[in-house]
Amino acid sequence: MANNVRAYNGPRVWGVGALCHAVADAIDARFNPVAVRGEISGFSRAASGHCYFALKDDTGQLRCAMFRRAASLLDFNPRDGDQVEVRGRLAVYEPRGDLQLVVESLQRAGQGALFEQFLQRKARLEAQGLFDPARKRALPTMPRSIGVVTSLGAAALHDVATALRRRVPHIPVVIAPAAVQGAGAPSELVRALRGLYALEPAVDVILLVRGGGSMEDLWAFNDEVLARVIVESPVPVVSGVGHETDFTIADFCADLRAPTPTAAAELVSAPRDTWLGALDLMEERLDDALATRLDSLGQRLDQAAARLGRPSGLIARAQLRCSHLAQRMHFGALSKLERLAQVQQRLDDRLPRALAQSLGDQHRRLAQADTHLQLLDPSLVLQRGYAWLSDAQGHALTSVDQLTPGSTVRARMADGQARLNVLDVEKTRHGTTGKANE
Repeated sequence: MANNVRAYNGPRVWGVGALCHAVADAIDARFNPVAVRGEISGFSRAASGHCYFALKDDTGQLRCAMFRRAASLLDFNPRDGDQVEVRGRLAVYEPRGDLQLVVESLQRAGQGALFEQFLQRKARLEAQGLFDPARKRALPTMPRSIGVVTSLGAAALHDVATALRRRVPHIPVVIAPAAVQGAGAPSELVRALRGLYALEPAVDVILLVRGGGSMEDLWAFNDEVLARVIVESPVPVVSGVGHETDFTIADFCADLRAPTPTAAAELVSAPRDTWLGALDLMEERLDDALATRLDSLGQRLDQAAARLGRPSGLIARAQLRCSHLAQRMHFGALSKLERLAQVQQRLDDRLPRALAQSLGDQHRRLAQADTHLQLLDPSLVLQRGYAWLSDAQGHALTSVDQLTPGSTVRARMADGQARLNVLDVEKTRHGTTGKANE
């Protein structure tokens, strides 16, 4: 039993970094991912694009870091005092041992449920074909009248009116007032649109506009009834709701979305000076085309008058041309006969010479081949003092390894043969000479 007893030496001793790392692991396993609601305090954006702030409520405070990638996705500018909901991961900043929340998304408090509702409604209406690009119409190039749906007290109305007055002061504008925010706004927007649809004469295009704001401020433009009324419009509808980063259901249903109310007005109003300049250019081109056409017709008239005035000249020219063609045919036939005769003469002159030259070439090649064969004759080598050695069976001897003292070999020379007895054998190896007596 004594061997199983350990002495108690107190708690485990940690290194600081190791403890911070262990705490970080424990927090990650226990809490992450995490969503937190609170008030922004001390918000700052570094030159790197990272954002740093604290989330607080009545009972606590938590340091937060939002890195550049996540911060670039923000659709509003956070400020101190904003109530927000964040999603991210709790972590320990080990160099200082600080607990911090690494924020991956940030939105105003209460927007989460609205955004989910927005996504669900958008998906349902898209599946029903309300956003189909095939049904969307091009804007009229020169509208005869423009309808505007917005609030009479909205800055958007001032912006649209200013742009239209500057660019197309000659085009009438019909304003259909409606609330653009609040519980009654969707029904007022629907009533204003239908009022424009019923006008006689009808407007050629409708601008549905309001300024920027939070998701709650723009929520009237996400109404499903309003979306269907926009799709029913007999004329193109341009949606200019909010700022460039704001999107509503009305934007997807409209024939065209503009990033701002002013941009919506500019899309349907090419400046008057542009059209006047185009008219001047068209007038100049028409004058030039008319003058060119008149000159061409005058020349044709002069040529026709000249031909009608002297028919005898036409007959004479035709006769002269026929005579010229007949001469060309005659000389062409003679030329072909002459060329055939020349070809025959060249063949008669060149064929014998070509045959003689070919036979001479063949004789020369035959003589050269005979010379090469004679050079390969072994008897020529024997005439220079060499001999061809063979054993008793007639096999050629090419190495001293095939000879033994006392053996008989046959030597063939240029003018006969001789039998020889081997007295001794010497072999050259690596530049030295040695005897091999066997």
